[in-house]
Amino acid sequence: MTTSTLFTLIIVLFVGEFILTKFLWYLNTRNWKTTLPKELSEIYDAKKYKKSMEYERVKYQFWILTSSISFAVTLALLVFGWFGFLDTFLRTFIWNEILIALAFFGILSVAQTLVGLPFSYYSTFVVEQKFGFNKMTPSLFFLDTIKWILLSFIIGWALIALIIWIYMISGSYFWMIGWGIMTFLSVFMMMFYSSLIVPIFNKQTPLKEGKLREKIEAFSNKVGFKLNNIYVIDGSKRSSKANAYFSGFGPKKRIVLYDTLIKDLTIEELVAVLAHEIGHYKRKHTLQMLIFSTLQTGAMFYILSLALAIPEVSFALGADVSSFHIWILAFGLLFTPISILLGIFSSVLSRKNEYEADAYAKEYFKAEKLVSALIKLSRNNLSNLEPHPCYEFVNYSHPTVLKRIAALRSK
Repeated sequence: MTTSTLFTLIIVLFVGEFILTKFLWYLNTRNWKTTLPKELSEIYDAKKYKKSMEYERVKYQFWILTSSISFAVTLALLVFGWFGFLDTFLRTFIWNEILIALAFFGILSVAQTLVGLPFSYYSTFVVEQKFGFNKMTPSLFFLDTIKWILLSFIIGWALIALIIWIYMISGSYFWMIGWGIMTFLSVFMMMFYSSLIVPIFNKQTPLKEGKLREKIEAFSNKVGFKLNNIYVIDGSKRSSKANAYFSGFGPKKRIVLYDTLIKDLTIEELVAVLAHEIGHYKRKHTLQMLIFSTLQTGAMFYILSLALAIPEVSFALGADVSSFHIWILAFGLLFTPISILLGIFSSVLSRKNEYEADAYAKEYFKAEKLVSALIKLSRNNLSNLEPHPCYEFVNYSHPTVLKRIAALRSK
């Protein structure tokens, strides 16, 4: 395949993904209604529904603006060969391939952060603030940004350097070794993310003795789920939105409850949410998604190894010499169709798992308590409960609340 053909393919895929995403969002807007649908009356009153639709509209308009700017900037970089220019420029005073790659991605990351920072600030302090979700202060916002930048550089640079070094010394075995390393890191992060990364941003404290802890422990013992690590995270210092999640395996598994969740739900509703999360563990969804992610990573590394044998991939982005970091950039664009299909399959699988976890909570606890918890969370988060079917199929990792409620109340 010639350089010009590859370049054309990259542009077509990049533009095609942008058009597809915009079209799906457009379809979603066609599903918005001005009056409260009867089927939503259990969740919203007319005033709250109007607010939820306004929230969707504002988010959509803001997303259109930011995504269009990002698209235009990236397209310009591709068309005018600025990625290749940056690579050539760095080679005038850096001779080590690993250092060139680190400088290349470092410059792009800094540029992306600087461009995106005003939009992120606006999203937090205008959009989220307007609808009562934001609890952050400007100082906390900038402190978080600095922490994420430092963390991304430390982890990102170490990983890039390691992958390139392996590529340079392993030859045809590169994709297998790279796959193995990424699989190890994925498992490691699943095990220790909550104890290593989360404390950098949030305070986690063990759930105090009391009725809630007693109910949680009683239920977990009843279903044979050993759970000693129950933590509360101070999510309220950033947002009023609520959440809960499991992390880790074996003795390292823990449940983390947002303080906003504890504030919004009753004890029995909280136990119902916990029952849903335990359902994921009992039905081996965590292991299932890990296996899927591992296979996906393996396929990606194998296809990448094939692309690395084609120097024209680098030349298509304007580089004068073949280089790993330009390959990675081009590969990310060429991998788009496969990435979209894998994303859709992952969403379908995830929605199936959510139904199964709900069914577990229904069987071993109380369906109506989970229903009332879902209603409260949807109402408080101003969720869009009737997305367009096509948009939902591609983007939703969870079934809509209406569908989950219908399944929970079915015989």
